[in-house]
Amino acid sequence: MAVTTYRRRWTLDDRAESVWHSLPVDVPPDCPGLHVTLTVPPVDGAVIDLGCEGASGWRGWSGGARQAFAITPTAATPGYLAGDLEPGTWWIVLGLHRIPVDGVELIVEAVTGPVADVPGLKEYAEATAAVAVPPRPPRRELPAPTGLKWIAADFHAHSLHSDGSTPIANLAALGVSAGLDVLAVTDHNTVSHHLELPALSDRFGISLLPGQEVTTDAGHANAFGDIGFIDFRQPAATWVSSVAELGGLLSINHPLGGDCSWRHPLPVHPPLAEIWHSSWLDQTWGGPIAWWQAWGLDSTIPIGGSDWHNPSSFTPPGTPTTWVAVDATAESPAELVAATLPALTAGRTALTWSYTAPALVRTDDHIVALNAPNTLVLTPDGTRHPIRTPHERLPTTRGPHLLLTHTGAFLATCT
Repeated sequence: MAVTTYRRRWTLDDRAESVWHSLPVDVPPDCPGLHVTLTVPPVDGAVIDLGCEGASGWRGWSGGARQAFAITPTAATPGYLAGDLEPGTWWIVLGLHRIPVDGVELIVEAVTGPVADVPGLKEYAEATAAVAVPPRPPRRELPAPTGLKWIAADFHAHSLHSDGSTPIANLAALGVSAGLDVLAVTDHNTVSHHLELPALSDRFGISLLPGQEVTTDAGHANAFGDIGFIDFRQPAATWVSSVAELGGLLSINHPLGGDCSWRHPLPVHPPLAEIWHSSWLDQTWGGPIAWWQAWGLDSTIPIGGSDWHNPSSFTPPGTPTTWVAVDATAESPAELVAATLPALTAGRTALTWSYTAPALVRTDDHIVALNAPNTLVLTPDGTRHPIRTPHERLPTTRGPHLLLTHTGAFLATCT
C-alpha cells in the first residue's frame, strides 16, 4: 500500500489559470485498488469538483457531490468505472468551480492498494433493490405520419452516478409513472451509468437512453448515444465534431438557465437544443423562444428535459415531455433506443408541458392541435390560426409551429 498526499492552498490565480487541475498518482502493476479522499474545509464560497483520469483514459467524475471514491478491478463508486488499474501515472482531477477570495486549503489523499470499502457502493445497491416497477398510466396515442408513431421522452435526468439523489432504477420508475417511453440518463462528465441501462430498461419496460451532460461553468451540453466519454476540458467546438464523428447527437442544455446559461462560442451549432426546460418557470416568458429564434429557428431541432436531480427539483421527469416520431415497428426498449436518435436527427419532435398537456403534432398533411380549444397556432410566417375545438387540423407548412393561449402563454410546439 502506498499513500500520496497533497496539501495546498488554491487561489483565484489558480482558477484564472484553469478551472481544472490534475494531481499525479503512481499506480504500480497489479494494483488492487485506488481510494481517494478530498478534504474541503467548511469555508463559504468553496465548491470543489472531483474526478479521476487513468493512465489509459477517463475513469469518472463526481463533481461536488462526493469527497471520496474508490476504483477496483471489479467495483467502483457510482460515477466511476471499475476495471483493471493499468500501471502508470493516474491523475486526480480537481475542478475549482468556486474559490473564495482568500483561497482555500485542500487535502487530497490517494491510497493505492486493497480497498476494504468502496464509498457509496453498498448504499447504491440497496437503494436499487428497493425500487419496484410501478404501473404505467393509460397510453396517449397522437396522430402520426404514415409508418411512424409518437413516443414520449424526457432528454435530461440525473442519478447518483453524479449529483442526483437516486439510483437509475428509481429514475426508470419515475419515468414509467410519468408515461414516458424514453428517458435519457445524462450524468455529469461520466459514462459509468451506461453499463446499467440495458438491464434496467428491460426490467422496467422503458428505454433508458445513454447520455452524458458535458458540464462546465460556461454552459452544459448533452451528448446522446453510447459513444463513450466526451472530454469537458476540451473546447466546446470539439464536442460538436467529436459527438458527430462518433455517431451521437449533441444538444445545448437550458441555454437560459441561470448561471448554467450557454456562453461558449461555437462556430458550428449542434443539431439539438433544450428549448423547453426546467428553468422555464413562467410560460408567458418569451426568452427561450427568442433564444431559439436567434440561435437558428429552422436549423435547430427543439427538445425538452426536466433536468431532474431530486424531489426538490423544479419539475419531475416528463415535465416537459418531448414527443418523437419514430419507426412504428420499434417496440422493445432496445428498439426504441435505436429508433430515437435517427428520429431526432430527422427533426421529428413535438413538445408539451406534460404527458397529458395540450399538444401540437405534425401528420402527413396536417398540423393537428389536441386538447387545446380557444387557443392560437402561430405559424413560421407569423400567421395566427384560432383553435376552437379539442381536435383541430390545419394545413401543414414548413417550419416550427407554436401553440399559445390568448394571454400569450406557450403551450406546445412541433417542428
